[in-house]
Amino acid sequence: MAAQDQTIPTGSAAAAFVAAGIGCVALGFFTTLAQAIGPVKNLLNWWNPAGPLTGKTGVGIMVWLASWFLLHQMWKAKDVDFRKAFRATLILIGLGLLGTFPTFFEFFG
Repeated sequence: MAAQDQTIPTGSAAAAFVAAGIGCVALGFFTTLAQAIGPVKNLLNWWNPAGPLTGKTGVGIMVWLASWFLLHQMWKAKDVDFRKAFRATLILIGLGLLGTFPTFFEFFG
């Protein structure tokens, strides 16, 4: 019996990659937002010894998990253009990284 060629949908992997980028953007966004708006900084202070870092990373993780779940549900059985998903992921990671640099977020403070 000959082996059949089966293709595995790329949607699940693309969802994981893009969700990681979305989580990075969320971290950068909340880092900048906490610097720009005092009440947000206080709201993100979930544990005094660490300050607002706990809220920034906590919200970033929640956004990452939620986006991973949603994208996986939407794309799990589909063939997603992995090159586009990977490019989008790199752009999102770059934007997230930019939001965590003091030179950038202090501009808004």
